Amino acid sequence: QVQLVESGGGLVPAGDSLRLSCAVPRKTFSSYDMGWFRQAPGKEREFVAAIKGIGDSTYYADSIKGRFTISRDNAVNTLYLQMNRLKPEDTAVYYCAARRYSSGAYIYRLVTEYDYWGQGTQVTVSS
Repeated sequence: QVQLVESGGGLVPAGDSLRLSCAVPRKTFSSYDMGWFRQAPGKEREFVAAIKGIGDSTYYADSIKGRFTISRDNAVNTLYLQMNRLKPEDTAVYYCAARRYSSGAYIYRLVTEYDYWGQGTQVTVSS
């Protein structure tokens, strides 16, 4: 079992920034491809961004491209999501997710492709 612990959510006005963190207390953190997803009330969980375990290739949803940046620090076993120019429609519970690293170029973006999930952190953007 892989434990994922998100933090960094909160209530901010539109246009502000937040940085989410996902701690993965596991020495083999680099052997996991990681992703961020979000779920707004009444909606299905949706893909936000993903990053490979090795090589740092990334992929973003069109809705957040250019505003959000996913990154990871394998030395401290932590995944990040820097969110800039936040909009009210970004309001959701944000989840980090992990799956065993795949050496292929494909970057996983479906909910069903991830095996481990955090408990989520609430992000609320006021207008």
